[in-house]
Amino acid sequence: MTAVPVRRDPEIMHGTLCFTGTRVPVKNLFDYLKGSSSLEDFLEDFPAVSREQAIAVLDAASASLVH
Repeated sequence: MTAVPVRRDPEIMHGTLCFTGTRVPVKNLFDYLKGSSSLEDFLEDFPAVSREQAIAVLDAASASLVH
């Protein structure tokens, strides 16, 4: 995926970090995974977010923790 998976825009959700092209906050993904829900559950409940976007966010989070 070449597009940036997330975006912060003060006009969208008061500047909350959201998946690009959506109004879905990135925090929702982590909240789902922190609970008992799977990535599949998240993608089903938020169809505007692509699997590629979600995986890119998880990869970026993982890389930032490892480095």
